[in-house]
Amino acid sequence: MLSEPRSGRLAAWGNALLAGLVSPDDAVLAIVGEDAVHRVEGLPGESGPVGLTLALGRLRALGVKGLRVALPAPGHPLGLSGPPDFNARALDAEEAVVCHGVALGLVPEVYEAGPEGDVHVEVVWHCLAVREAPPADVPSLGEAERELAEALHEATEVLSRLDVAGSGPVAEAAVDAYRARAERGREVLAPGYPPRAVRVLELAQRVGLLISVAYENGHGGAVSASEISARALALRPVERTARRAQVAAYNAFVEERERGVR
Repeated sequence: MLSEPRSGRLAAWGNALLAGLVSPDDAVLAIVGEDAVHRVEGLPGESGPVGLTLALGRLRALGVKGLRVALPAPGHPLGLSGPPDFNARALDAEEAVVCHGVALGLVPEVYEAGPEGDVHVEVVWHCLAVREAPPADVPSLGEAERELAEALHEATEVLSRLDVAGSGPVAEAAVDAYRARAERGREVLAPGYPPRAVRVLELAQRVGLLISVAYENGHGGAVSASEISARALALRPVERTARRAQVAAYNAFVEERERGVR
């Protein structure tokens, strides 16, 4: 599970740009992050890939009022509304952005090149038609916060009992990376998001870190088949809950607009 999916950055900073809260240059810089470049392919009216600045401006001109996130997994089309071909591409990428106001969606394709330690990452967002319908299985912020706290408590008890919370260099590197990001100004979400969305996303990211560490450290202290099975059963629902919470947080900007809050 990505602690900060590219679709999350695109939706959050794209929403801030659409609302006039950040400049195009600041939005694009935040969206690209540590990648080399992002382009958008398949935009209506464009014959080839275009840069993010032009793409976001074109989406606004087409009538896009906001951007939502989808983080689907096998058997769980979280945030998607169809059609099947878009859902399939989003599932393959494990993420997508769905436009609010215009029936379009964006699915990233990541290209890596270069030697180890100096990998050059380029991202192409494929713009495709989507079905205008409510996104699948997205909870409210309140529901997400409550479910996440309950799931984290239950999973922590099981993981601690099985000694699989994670330790060693992989776990330490993951924790250090999370702390470093948290200390860089707390830019968890773009300007304009409600404080509750920031709180929910931070908790979801911490849960995602716990899950990643647990998976990356083999079976930890779970040595028997029953213990390994118990660990998997503990992680699966909490991972699903964390993804739902992430989507709820990223989508809070659009949900508030629909309710007339902003």
